[in-house]
Amino acid sequence: MTTERALSPSAFAELGEPGRLRIAIPNKGRLMDPIVLLLRDAGLVFADTSRALFARVEDHPIDILSVRTDDIAEFVADGVADLGITGANLLVEAEVDLPIELSLGFGRCRLEAAVPLAHPATSLADLDGLRIATSHPASARRLLAERGVQVEIVGVSGAVEVAPRLGLADAIVDLVSSGSTLVMNGLRPVGELLRSEAVIVGRKEWDPERRALADELLMMLGAVLAGRRVKYLMMNAHVDDLPAIEAILPGLESPSVIPLAQTGMVAVHAVVGSAEVSSLLPRLKGAGASGLLVVPVEKLLP
Repeated sequence: MTTERALSPSAFAELGEPGRLRIAIPNKGRLMDPIVLLLRDAGLVFADTSRALFARVEDHPIDILSVRTDDIAEFVADGVADLGITGANLLVEAEVDLPIELSLGFGRCRLEAAVPLAHPATSLADLDGLRIATSHPASARRLLAERGVQVEIVGVSGAVEVAPRLGLADAIVDLVSSGSTLVMNGLRPVGELLRSEAVIVGRKEWDPERRALADELLMMLGAVLAGRRVKYLMMNAHVDDLPAIEAILPGLESPSVIPLAQTGMVAVHAVVGSAEVSSLLPRLKGAGASGLLVVPVEKLLP
């Protein structure tokens, strides 16, 4: 069976047509589903990427390459893909210098060093001279060296947390989100090396046509991300209560005020932060607002 492992960047270069924008995305893993959802929310229609190496976007000159997450930076660096969506930590691990076009705000994690509970180390400096197990050897070695910490790297491909228990290493460096996995394996953090999230990276050199296509796609994706951060809030109020309501609303701009058929009544519309909605509603109600309605925002271009 043919998989992405059997295809080199040069093989992918034969797919598709010249002049179309190519974007590389993960074919599996925790980033795949939110990335596909983001692309679809931006209006891109394409086949299931988990079952195909290559997907053509309908009604847009865009092709999607579905590859291993670890290979995305290489595909962009080699010029096979114009854009790639991957974790920022993987750029450090791949040791490639690519411009970040857009940070996506999901897939957040951190590369952290941890030791067994009984270990005396309390900081990154205390790791000097120890054996460190990690599936991110280039990142761990470089980021520790930048802090003046020299270690012996023990490369492992999985189950990093059990390495100290098995006697393979004194400590570990691994990706952490909540930290629960460390606790379950009797480990505690001693220092953070890197913060990461999903990002879109781009090639260093562009021809004008592809750059224009990339900017259009990035604008569409940015509008979706901006829309996810806000809600559209609508309410009715008496004109006498308007000053108090306007003082509460923290919207992007002044709220829209629309006269209603009933004398002295107005409709108030505003865009507010999603995280603020739950605290705003009771305050607005107390200020005289009625008929409050919260609506999702599909896309937002400030």
